[in-house]
Amino acid sequence: MFSITVRDHIMIAHSFSGEVFGPAQRLHGATFLVDATFRRPELDEDNIVVDIGLASEQLKAICGSLSYRNLDDDPEFSGVNTSTEFLAKLIADRLAVRIGAGELGPGASGLTGLQVTLHESHIAWASYERTLQ
Repeated sequence: MFSITVRDHIMIAHSFSGEVFGPAQRLHGATFLVDATFRRPELDEDNIVVDIGLASEQLKAICGSLSYRNLDDDPEFSGVNTSTEFLAKLIADRLAVRIGAGELGPGASGLTGLQVTLHESHIAWASYERTLQ
């Protein structure tokens, strides 16, 4: 299996509901490094996994739509604990839609897997992996 990874970041504010979150139940900020890894079993006709430039642009656009916002104020996330795991899936799903729409180029049609990892710090991160096609 071949893979490439591109990286960006998000800076958000949010709070959580539930005792398990302790002091994070209060409004707080979070900065995440976001890695998107694209996978396929064979390289395309250009001998690449996917166009890195297009992959970077699409990840940046998705991250930009989330950054510098209080997610608690967004109706899309009303009543949702926007945990690291939840955000990893959200970003992966949004990337998958863009892949399906051809926004990562025609070669991206051969992608079979996608993993998004959000790094909370140097000692903690969460990932979501999904199949494509």
